[in-house]
Amino acid sequence: MRLLPALAFGTLLLPLAAYANDPNSYAQPEQVRVTHLDLDLTIDFPRKQLDGRATLKLDWKNPKAQSLVLDTRDLKIAKVEALAADGKATPLKYALAPRDKVLGSKLTIATPKHPAQVRIVYTTSPEASGLQWLTPAQTADKKLPFMFSQSESIHARSWVPLQDSPAIRFTYDARVTAPKDVRVVMSAINDAKHPLDGAFAFNQPHPIPSYLLAISAGDLAVKETGPRSAVYAEPSVVDKAAHEFEDTEKLIAATEKLYGPYAWGRYDILVLPPSFPFGGMENPNMTFATPTVLVGDKSLVSLVSHELAHSWSGNLVTSAAWRDIWLNEGFTTYVQGRITEAVYGKALADEEALLSARALQKSIGAMAANAQKLAPDPRGIGADDALSDVAYDKGSWFLRTLEQRFGREHFDAYLKGYFHHFAFQSITTEQMLDYMKPNLIEKYPGKMSWDEVKAWVYGEGIPQDAPLPDSPRFNAIDRERSDFLAGKLAAGKLDAKGWNTQEWMYFLDRLPDAPPLAKMQELDAAWHLTGTPNAEIGMRWYSHAIAAGDKSAWSAAAEHMTRIGRIYLTTPLYKAFVKTPEGLAYAEQVYAKARAGYHPLTQQVVEGIIAKAKKAK
Repeated sequence: MRLLPALAFGTLLLPLAAYANDPNSYAQPEQVRVTHLDLDLTIDFPRKQLDGRATLKLDWKNPKAQSLVLDTRDLKIAKVEALAADGKATPLKYALAPRDKVLGSKLTIATPKHPAQVRIVYTTSPEASGLQWLTPAQTADKKLPFMFSQSESIHARSWVPLQDSPAIRFTYDARVTAPKDVRVVMSAINDAKHPLDGAFAFNQPHPIPSYLLAISAGDLAVKETGPRSAVYAEPSVVDKAAHEFEDTEKLIAATEKLYGPYAWGRYDILVLPPSFPFGGMENPNMTFATPTVLVGDKSLVSLVSHELAHSWSGNLVTSAAWRDIWLNEGFTTYVQGRITEAVYGKALADEEALLSARALQKSIGAMAANAQKLAPDPRGIGADDALSDVAYDKGSWFLRTLEQRFGREHFDAYLKGYFHHFAFQSITTEQMLDYMKPNLIEKYPGKMSWDEVKAWVYGEGIPQDAPLPDSPRFNAIDRERSDFLAGKLAAGKLDAKGWNTQEWMYFLDRLPDAPPLAKMQELDAAWHLTGTPNAEIGMRWYSHAIAAGDKSAWSAAAEHMTRIGRIYLTTPLYKAFVKTPEGLAYAEQVYAKARAGYHPLTQQVVEGIIAKAKKAK
């Protein structure tokens, strides 16, 4: 399919200094930049490793540079070579530094002659932080093993040696060898009709940052959902997923109407096993998604709106450092709301905006002062730490404020121009503001002061005049919750038969942190929340039931924690359990059974929760 070559996107405007000094990368892009990756991989399921050969095309910036510095984590390097134009290989000296717990190992390659290409032959570790390996028993259909990557934020370096910083964009080609019957997909154009012959080839012609490099392999079926979209999933899941995501083409068309053409050709969705640690990952051309959104009523398809929105905010225009990640997530959450409104109505979009805003209002005060800022001081902010509710929810709240102040027509035109101007670039918060000032703030004077803008971006907390949408249904739920807690309304008399998922989430979110046990038991007897198949409702229900001391919910909570590896839906239950000695002991038992099915990122978070609780005893 034609990838819109006629689009006249903005030219690269960034000084080299904008790329330098990423505290989460060893790379030195002011010396030399990787512009293309040529990747050969062999998938070894029995050993849980990738055997790789990465050839990096280099753009030398400093004529006096003596070395190429790359990011790695737990890679076993076999050899490093310089490649001449005729393909002749010359060995290069290299040094692999001791492993840093967070950043991995700096790979320094001696390159005084500035080769145009360098090739690294390597093998990944079975414990690679960016890969998860599942046995057939851990999959839905129990037939074939499964593997998938999660490179964001700084985990691409655990399966490819590269400059692992969002400031550095590169195109890539890949050839992957896999066992017969296994389908391989990557963050590139995928061929739904590709034979399962063990040999796959991919091309990503658009420059992307390393965290969007992605791969998965397993027993995958495919079902088309539109002329440029399809769902990939295990055979027993694919029909359900295709039904849930049947509006994908409508979502793409709605976004294009708002912000301009979709620049990536195809938009496919891969539904992963439940151990996937996130709701979704916006890998170009192939969103990776959790199966926990497959609830049958499309009530959670805003996840697709979010990941699709990243095709403009994040993938097309990317934050240059993790400190600036709100440029990805805040903009995307705002665009998600606009897509949801266009396809599913304003009431649902307003409910989702209120859910996130109310949750942020509750949590932001407990955060460190620096963490409350959209653009924090990068010192002390790790790459994974930057992906917080502030980036998503305060960022989108700021953009909703801009829309309200300037009017939707003017703000839509501004945002469309912003995406066009910075297309296929990585930018900082300050570059975004430098564009915003003349093109929005000064263009329409008197709507919003520059001091107000800076207060949103660099200030702590949430400005007092931050606007909130109104939701009559949520207002009614607030009244019913209050009457229920006060004993004025029985649980069975709640007008909840018609509540959608978001309305149940809102009801549960605003219960007391430790609600009365009798009230929780009454609620469960009336509405049978224990054992719910809806993971969003389940996470909230079990967290409150555990906090209330309802041990009858423990076994169902444990089943939820064991079945689902998504961090957001699992760790709140661990946090609820570890608040009491008996609960802590139970949480450790659950984790011992669940650990093997968790992604390394989920393991890391859960182990941190348990360790912190044990230390506080």
